[in-house]
Amino acid sequence: MNGKSFRILVVDDEPEIRRFLRASLKTHLHEVIEADNGTAAIRLAREKNPDLMILDLGLPDMDGVDITRRVREWNQVPIIILSVRSREADKIEALNAGADDYITKPFGVGELLARIQVVMRRVVNTGTQPIYQVGDLTLDHSRHLVTLSGQPVDLTPTEFELLNILIQNAGKVVTQRHIIQKLWGAGYEDEARLLRVNISNLRRKIEPNPNQPHYILTELGVGYRLRDEAQ
Repeated sequence: MNGKSFRILVVDDEPEIRRFLRASLKTHLHEVIEADNGTAAIRLAREKNPDLMILDLGLPDMDGVDITRRVREWNQVPIIILSVRSREADKIEALNAGADDYITKPFGVGELLARIQVVMRRVVNTGTQPIYQVGDLTLDHSRHLVTLSGQPVDLTPTEFELLNILIQNAGKVVTQRHIIQKLWGAGYEDEARLLRVNISNLRRKIEPNPNQPHYILTELGVGYRLRDEAQ
């Protein structure tokens, strides 16, 4: 994990899963906080200010998707869903609610640690980064801040990194495969729907009319392009 340790909130009602995650994460020097229900998860997210949440969907008092929506009302902490639900519809619902990644049980420790690394790379500042601007849209990498006409825009870490990829290549077509590999890494190349969901969510937040995008343009069959000021 490049020497970085994180405070991770693990939310799962199965003691065996929590025990397994606790041991695996602590081996890599992460601090682990645990919750076995949604109410406790929301409270601990407020009180402990974790760097990351690992969240099960099937909790006894509320669904993980609802927890994600509740947390997203006031916090952009990265959220990785860990669930036995493998249907594409479940994944899309969780991502639409604001989750950053989705891992299906059973899972390997190596895969989980890799996903944590990818997600946290999006929020950990690694030094002075430039400020990008296209029209009224500005992305300040160092402050992890996006503004539209001077007003801050709340983005999830995945949405921020997606916009970062597009804005660094403003005016150029970026292929779906390239974006997916940058966001989620190897093994996700065929998950185009994950990308479409995040593009849709991002458009809702930055476009004056998401149905007629001004900034994020679709290049059918290829990928996406962020309109530059000259276009």
